Amino acid sequence: MKLYGFYAGSMSNPRVLLAGLAVVVLWASAFPAIQVAAPAMGVVGLSVVRLAVAAGALLVLAPFLGVRRPAVRDLPLIAACGFFGMAAYQILLNWGELYVPAGTASIVVAAAPLVSVAIAAGALGERLTGWKVAGSLVALAGVVLVCLARSGLQISGPVWIVVGAMLVQGIYHPLTKPLLKRYTGLEVATYAMVAGLVVVLPTLAVLPESMAQLSAAGPGAWAGAVYLGLLPSALGFVLWGYAVARLPMAVSTSLLYLVSPVAVLVAFLWLGELPHPAELLGGLVVVAGVVLVSGRFGRRPVASSHGRPQLRSHS
Repeated sequence: MKLYGFYAGSMSNPRVLLAGLAVVVLWASAFPAIQVAAPAMGVVGLSVVRLAVAAGALLVLAPFLGVRRPAVRDLPLIAACGFFGMAAYQILLNWGELYVPAGTASIVVAAAPLVSVAIAAGALGERLTGWKVAGSLVALAGVVLVCLARSGLQISGPVWIVVGAMLVQGIYHPLTKPLLKRYTGLEVATYAMVAGLVVVLPTLAVLPESMAQLSAAGPGAWAGAVYLGLLPSALGFVLWGYAVARLPMAVSTSLLYLVSPVAVLVAFLWLGELPHPAELLGGLVVVAGVVLVSGRFGRRPVASSHGRPQLRSHS
């Protein structure tokens, strides 16, 4: 049976679509929230507080939601998820957003699915169709346009930091795929958050200035950090785990391209941040990549045994 379009598949499973769209809104709001909290709390301090709040919230809920202990054999993969998707991603993004506007950072990070799709095709055996390749190239062109918008033909150092955040985030998503075959999305999110906290917490001892920044941070910065931990981190990754476990990697990660347009809007409403015209054009190009990656033009849905369209997962 052929895999057919994202939109047709989503219509047959609205809960998966709603979960994916909720992730879009939550993760989009994280970019301006980082701009609010990072300057006062510091790069490492914000990461520690955000991960501590997220891990704490998930661990409190764990006994009531039936979260199991992970098997010993899965601990190395869980550690990798915590390192790439939580610790490294948050530190790099916090650092980059000290210098790069929130909307710009969101568009660069939107290229993470390109890394995920490549890993899924090479390591997980997912089919890489012409539409997915074309859409990925279009989206990548949009990201390059955004990176060059403010600095001409030379990409600035802070933008490279955000590119690093994009790369490690793209590595994270395929790493969760094997775990999601044995654990629920809530379990994977809990394990990864705790592992990320374990990775980043010792940096407070190595960098004493981070503790000083946390002590001096005001209520607004703390509120932003708590918001980041509870909603974009805890709830966002739980919903993402639910969606990615039920969709092929290339289709589910294509939703993440929609984060950047929403983040640009939120940054404008929250921070009064005006994007560069070339950044807006690049964002539109990225969205065009979503259409190519996700669309199946001219194909009719294949009926399931119940007579309704069905989206088949490679998991």
